[in-house]
Amino acid sequence: MKVLQVMAGAEYGGAEEFFTRLTIALHKTSIEQRVVIRRNEARARRFVENGVEPHQLKFGGKLDFSTPWALKRQINDFKPDIVLSWMNRATGMCPADGNFVHIGRLGGYYNIKYYRNCDHLIANTEDIAEFLINNGWAQENVHYLPNFVGAKRAVPVDRQTFYTPQNTPLILAMGRLHENKAFDLLLQAVARVPNAYLWLAGEGSLRKELEYQAEVLSIKPRVRFLGWHDDPEALFAAADIFVCPSRHEPLGNVVIEAWAQGVPVIAADSIGPGTLITHGENGVLFSIDDEKMLAASIKYLIEEPDRAEYLAVQARAEYEANFTESIIIEKYLKFFERMNS
Repeated sequence: MKVLQVMAGAEYGGAEEFFTRLTIALHKTSIEQRVVIRRNEARARRFVENGVEPHQLKFGGKLDFSTPWALKRQINDFKPDIVLSWMNRATGMCPADGNFVHIGRLGGYYNIKYYRNCDHLIANTEDIAEFLINNGWAQENVHYLPNFVGAKRAVPVDRQTFYTPQNTPLILAMGRLHENKAFDLLLQAVARVPNAYLWLAGEGSLRKELEYQAEVLSIKPRVRFLGWHDDPEALFAAADIFVCPSRHEPLGNVVIEAWAQGVPVIAADSIGPGTLITHGENGVLFSIDDEKMLAASIKYLIEEPDRAEYLAVQARAEYEANFTESIIIEKYLKFFERMNS
């Protein structure tokens, strides 16, 4: 079976990371793939290092007329059984017709006008699948396929790398520095937790604003802005607690990544984490935008290490039961077989 995947996403992001992870995993199976991506040397290099030769196109804005033609040539040359397009731009640039099954993959509540030429849609959460059905898609053409993360326990990065004491509570948060991610709320909560350090991994337009906020809150000496990292697993492994404070989070890949590394998770009760986490069993939930509740949750896990360990063990078990590479790849292979029958 031949599958052509198309991704025109940003340099960093949860969907882009999972696309890369899925592509590399499918390369180990009997699926014959062609991968078309927006020009990105770091992503292309990662593919090549894992045996995948990507085809890079411009994927510009509305006035980019060359990419749709170039993408059509890629499809005509490869003659795939299935075209799997990721997110709005790549899906909108795919040809409207062809001798293939067109599947759009959504990791959020996107504008579905871009997917009108798709035959089927993949949603990575049950809530997104329900959103698609409620917006007019036939139930039999909407399919829930969750994400996976790697199972291998990472070697923790040395805390001294980021000038962090070995014996102090360490909180990790990760994602785009965007209002939806609520890192401003996390900084306010950390100000209420004396002696705890925070590693904030990610980049975005709010970096300077968040750095200034840390200074105003007098916690700048305890906060490290790490930027994006190629080895986030090592950051998870070094942390005592992972916090996902997002105001809006359709899935929460980072929650699953923390589970895989055996790190207890505290998350805002937004749609994705709120669906994944059973409060008090495999994580701790707090009300969206409630800094006092978040601070109290952090203090609780610091002061109750046995409870934190219990949550981490239960979370790892949840990961192993539902979100490993082998489990999800088997689901994708069976799905492709159904689509091609």
